[in-house]
Amino acid sequence: PEPPTNIIFSEMTENSLTVSWTKPKSPISGFKVTYTHTEEGEPVSVSLDSEESTVSLSQLSPGSTYEVSVISILGLDESDPIKDTAMTLPDSPTDLRAINITDTKALLLWRPALAAIDKYAIVYGSGTGTWWCVYLSGLDESTTYTVTITSQLGSQESAAATTSFTTTSSGKDGDGPRDLQANNVTPRTALLSWKLPSKPAGSYRLTYETEGHEIKEVIVDASVTEYNLTGLHPGSKYTVQLQEEGGGEYSTISTEFTTDPLRFPFPSDCSQELLNGIRTSGEAEIFPHGRQGTPMMVYCDMETDGGGWTVFQRRKDGSVDFFRGWKDYIRGFGDLSGEFWLGLDRLHNLTAMTRMSLRVDLRDGHESVFAKYSTFEVARRNYKLTVNGYSGTAGDSLSYHNNRIFSTRDRDLAPFITRCAMSYRGGWWYKNCHEANLNGLYGIDVKHQGVIWTSWKGKEFSIPFTEMKMRPASFSPPARG
Repeated sequence: PEPPTNIIFSEMTENSLTVSWTKPKSPISGFKVTYTHTEEGEPVSVSLDSEESTVSLSQLSPGSTYEVSVISILGLDESDPIKDTAMTLPDSPTDLRAINITDTKALLLWRPALAAIDKYAIVYGSGTGTWWCVYLSGLDESTTYTVTITSQLGSQESAAATTSFTTTSSGKDGDGPRDLQANNVTPRTALLSWKLPSKPAGSYRLTYETEGHEIKEVIVDASVTEYNLTGLHPGSKYTVQLQEEGGGEYSTISTEFTTDPLRFPFPSDCSQELLNGIRTSGEAEIFPHGRQGTPMMVYCDMETDGGGWTVFQRRKDGSVDFFRGWKDYIRGFGDLSGEFWLGLDRLHNLTAMTRMSLRVDLRDGHESVFAKYSTFEVARRNYKLTVNGYSGTAGDSLSYHNNRIFSTRDRDLAPFITRCAMSYRGGWWYKNCHEANLNGLYGIDVKHQGVIWTSWKGKEFSIPFTEMKMRPASFSPPARG
């Protein structure tokens, strides 16, 4: 078959490029494009039908030369190839920041490009002049500078890395703090540090922000030289500024950093937080409705049965009153790290998101048992309970309450002979009336009003420790290294 002609490269980036060619006039059945990294690569081929005359090649190495050939195919026959070479752009340096900032100097730091480049181009100030140094001097005091750095390889140039900093003012010992930098950066935290002037002010205003979110602000005492930022968004670029409280006559110093990315930057529940690598139980922020939805604070059990459990009820010491009204049970109450009830609205939202399993952990001294249910759901209407698929060591005291609506002392839509919530002193999915009463009176062993799981300890014993928790039914905990 007749070969294609006129091979052209376009839309080059650090890891992709587009190949185009002119089709032959005689009929063919298709094309084969083969590309090879000239130094270290195995050939990779892409087959295309006869209508195509362009293809995008991706997952290439930055700053690398590739030999590309195109052949025409007619049945089993192949034409002679047309060949040419193309070079991807070098990648840009990363983590660019300015430190050791004074009134006339600043030191630039960055992580080098992956590509074997010739040099870096550093442009700062108003954009006039290109400098090949990393120590900037002769700067103006109290001036904000923007710096861009590009990687250069032959005639090619990478995308730019950019940072900004503000020089200090000169002239007196009581100048502002200097050398603001971020260290120990994780997906959600960063440790800021700075050096104090010889005559510190009373206090400093620290502000930090990332695009799309409101500016956060804290006031730090003048004797402090570091501050730990928490609750940051993963994979986000932050700008931090430190200024004397009340404005003062000193300039603001600033720095930038980027938090590490996470597999699930906005985890919908504790199982995704576990997959993010968080292996320690504790309070966490989750996003059941995604990034744009309202986040909620929960307690994650990351150790029991592989971890990843979102805890929604705990009794441990009787410090929180559970004999409450309907509104309290809807919105939740207590302390996530102590005794608490997460709230019926949140239970509905979490169990409506995906099919959940339930685990109930019960303890009395050194004795511990559990009950697991493969299905657990709390409906929007009257917060009706769906629970089934028992396994465990505690015995099944909850299936008795399946399909029951929730009731409290001031709202009982389905009374039997007695108003169960009033009689048994809790908020629960009562029937006639209970086999389980985990929100009953703490430490009360009489009148069946205590914290009860009948199939384990009967109705005359109030259980000292209970936890109820959920996890997606399809979840498989990761292996522990």
